[in-house]
Amino acid sequence: MSPKRLVEPRQPRRRVVSADEIRVWKAVVADAQPLPGRSPPAEPPPGTETGPEPVASPPPPPGTPPARPSAHPPAPPRHGHGELRHGNSPGLDRRSAERLKKGEMEIEADIDLHGLTQDMAHAQLLAFIQRCWVQQRRCVLVVTGKGSQGHGILRAQVPRWLNQTPLRERILGFSYAQPRHGGDGALYVLIRRQRL
Repeated sequence: MSPKRLVEPRQPRRRVVSADEIRVWKAVVADAQPLPGRSPPAEPPPGTETGPEPVASPPPPPGTPPARPSAHPPAPPRHGHGELRHGNSPGLDRRSAERLKKGEMEIEADIDLHGLTQDMAHAQLLAFIQRCWVQQRRCVLVVTGKGSQGHGILRAQVPRWLNQTPLRERILGFSYAQPRHGGDGALYVLIRRQRL
């Protein structure tokens, strides 16, 4: 019979809450009201750490040559998310992509951004997608408006924003809406399911 090894419990990793995450969270909870008789919690300052202390990696054994930098810099992490374009959704099966494009999926929520400034529209889009992801809504409609002569600023910016962190990690694809839902002045956006 072999002796039992004592295994220390794993400590959860500590991570720093980024300013971007705090900005998204503030946009998500901007219209939230505290329950009667309760006051809102204090906000942590940007850069506040959460969780237990990280464990430092042990130094290399004596006599180990120092690591040499690679001649090729590492590629940025992709997390399996390719760039999304209208009707081109890597990682989405063909049938779901077609249903999204044809407007056959049930629209579970919508947001109208046209008439807003870029900053306001970006903040509202971040909050909306985050809220829908938390509420496990799948297909949503984002109205951008067409702009003058079809060259609207939000119409061009929203697809860019959807391809940037943190939104890209939340969505599977997007496509211009059908005419009954706003045509090319609106987008169907398919949100990822949460992995619990």
